[in-house]
Amino acid sequence: MAKPFFRLQKFLRRTQFLLFFLTAAYLMTGSLLLLQRARVGLPPPGPRAPGPLQALPVAAVALGVGLLDSRALHDPRVSPELLLSVDVLQGPLDRPRPGPRWLRSRNSELRQLRRHWFHHFMGDPQGPPALGPEAPRPAASSRGTYMGCFSDDGQERTLKGAVFFDLRKMTISHCQDACAERSYIYAGLEAGAECYCGNRLPAVSVGPEECNHECKGEKRSVCGGAGRLSVYRVEELQPGSRKRRTVTYRGCFRLPENVTHAFRDSLVQANMTVETCSGFCSQKEFPLAILRGWECYCAYPTPQFNLRDAVDASLCGQEPEAQRLAEYCEVYQTPVQDTRCTDRRFLPTKSKVFVALSSFPGAGNTWARHLIEHATGFYTGSYYFDGTLYNKGFKGEKDHWRSRRTICVKTHESGRREIEMFDSAILLIRNPYRSLVAEFNRKCAGHLGYAADRNWKSKEWPDFVNSYASWWSSHVLDWLRYGKRLLVVHYEELQRSLVPTLREMVAFLNVSVSEERLLCVENNKEGSFRRRGRRPHDPELFTPEMKDLINGYIRTVDQALRDHNWAGLPQEYVPR
Repeated sequence: MAKPFFRLQKFLRRTQFLLFFLTAAYLMTGSLLLLQRARVGLPPPGPRAPGPLQALPVAAVALGVGLLDSRALHDPRVSPELLLSVDVLQGPLDRPRPGPRWLRSRNSELRQLRRHWFHHFMGDPQGPPALGPEAPRPAASSRGTYMGCFSDDGQERTLKGAVFFDLRKMTISHCQDACAERSYIYAGLEAGAECYCGNRLPAVSVGPEECNHECKGEKRSVCGGAGRLSVYRVEELQPGSRKRRTVTYRGCFRLPENVTHAFRDSLVQANMTVETCSGFCSQKEFPLAILRGWECYCAYPTPQFNLRDAVDASLCGQEPEAQRLAEYCEVYQTPVQDTRCTDRRFLPTKSKVFVALSSFPGAGNTWARHLIEHATGFYTGSYYFDGTLYNKGFKGEKDHWRSRRTICVKTHESGRREIEMFDSAILLIRNPYRSLVAEFNRKCAGHLGYAADRNWKSKEWPDFVNSYASWWSSHVLDWLRYGKRLLVVHYEELQRSLVPTLREMVAFLNVSVSEERLLCVENNKEGSFRRRGRRPHDPELFTPEMKDLINGYIRTVDQALRDHNWAGLPQEYVPR
């Protein structure tokens, strides 16, 4: 009996050893395969073709892929850009909502974001590429004249006209065309991805070796440096680019009492034309060109000349000599930007009050952020990370939403936990019919595009309405119920009475601004996120069943606002 038992014991020992050996071999083989796949999957150095998520300027979400543990957060050797978005995975995520497969949840988007930025971090650990001293001067293909490398460290920028960023595809020609489109003379590139425009050269010139950053979309080309601008004189638009913007007629207005005080610059000559006057004022970086007979004046909108009280155009249609003696003038908008409200920065100290800018998707949150940033001079943050918005100048998009370095934080979240994180909130509400159309356009064609006819005629559109209409209602109801301190703003009221409504919003944010700055915002109110062109779909998109559904939610929200001592929804929301 002992002999068979001994044989069995010996067999089990050999089997145990064999299982251990096979397990170790399996793990080693798997590790080698993973390393090989990572090596194959890493993108080659240099510019890469951007995918839908590659344009997002978010740093590697290290904790999401297991690159860092909690001790690494305090390691001074770890780049702060790597840690920028660590908390986003620990923050509250959107609740799963019913709907068709094409409506991807935010959780799915975040998973793709983590995978993308893991590969981005592994493939580009050194940050933006810098050029050595032997690097060539800016690409010969650019048509502008290179003026040199200039300092951009001062508080007041010289080139502060049109501003945009592109972390993936910035090129010298791209920046020059953007500046030429607005009739600026100089284009300046900074840190490989930032473009600035203006009509005056910066005051401080530095050595060429200090402009050592490579353009993100153009290898071996210089695009400034840290606090350094590579400046070009813009000669003409590149072939195939958009046309140069032209002047816009604003109307006929009565002259202010003190013309020399109200209008900063002037030019008088025989046979004065609109083109001559506009060109003169554009070169001086004034947004308004004012024509009275043979006299040309350049100005900004001011409380004394605010362009709100236009008169009959026939009063300005006289002969030049007669018009020169009259009290009326023609006003034109020049292509250049009103720069009195373009300077923006992060808060100098962390905000003690954590403020949300909350809205349903498609309710105009991006436009409201544009207005708030230009009115207050401080960046707004975001609960999400959108590279398209960052490239359009929303620099707070890259900052972590809990940093408290921004004046307020964009969010579309609802639910008690997500709402009670904020101390106060501006609740932006828009007509649900228009909100649903705007968000569907964004889902199908991005921030500036329109959904194609096939999208509207397919099952996607009714599925979208059924899934999102209830969200419009629950979003408002949740914020009314759980919000600690609210300011309710209606999108339509902001459109109709921009300056008074914006003044109320700025006061809620505890920021004091001048009337001139608010008028500057009004002059730049459109921003870079207005859809242009023909809407490629039929005017009537909502079926009777859809209207019944949405109108029921409108009545519910209207009553809830009144129950919380707010005015009800605007008249145009009333069920049709």
